[in-house]
Amino acid sequence: MSLPTTDKMQQPRISLLESTALLFEAPGDMDLPQQRRIWALARLANSWANVQEAVPGMNNLMLTFSTPPPDLAPLRTQLQQAWAEGHTVSLDGRIFELPVVYGGAAGPHMADVVAHTGLRVDDIVRIHTEPLYTVYALGSHPGYCYLGGMDARIATPRRKVPVVHLPGGSVSIGGIQSGVSASDGPSGWNTIGQTAMQFFDSQSATPALLSPGDQIRFTVLRIDA
Repeated sequence: MSLPTTDKMQQPRISLLESTALLFEAPGDMDLPQQRRIWALARLANSWANVQEAVPGMNNLMLTFSTPPPDLAPLRTQLQQAWAEGHTVSLDGRIFELPVVYGGAAGPHMADVVAHTGLRVDDIVRIHTEPLYTVYALGSHPGYCYLGGMDARIATPRRKVPVVHLPGGSVSIGGIQSGVSASDGPSGWNTIGQTAMQFFDSQSATPALLSPGDQIRFTVLRIDA
């Protein structure tokens, strides 16, 4: 598979996280083809000796080890070679429809998105509900999904001062991404709505509702002023 010229020129960043984990940061854009390469690399790395777990993130991959590697150089070479091969994998996930209350108390930062984009609330909601989003990775907190596929017209920078508490189910925009909080907690993203869907259940055999490759379509429950 031939790689883009810009990808050949850029090198992944590989660094140790303490002594029992490693972070592989991929060069390039945060798009679906790139994320499919991350998924493929995770699947391959899970079969390597001494790798305890390969956890895909947004444009990155974390490897944990049963014992600290005595020498990082061979693993670094192995990762770089596997990435250069450019293999991808498509995950056949499920599709979830999430009814959302947009604006008002459910979307306390809608006004900030309006101010940044210059769009009306109705237009922001319409643009946000048009795509079929793909779950790229889970992270930040248990069950939280990072979504790809948001229209760049409503991209809004993350907040300079994070909000200390947002309820689970908050639908937010952070830069070029959208996401849904799985539980109550702090956030630096711009919350534009709220869904009642439960994304994490610690008592379940599979605690996280969503997995990489699943897809989400947001629908409008109502728009509050």
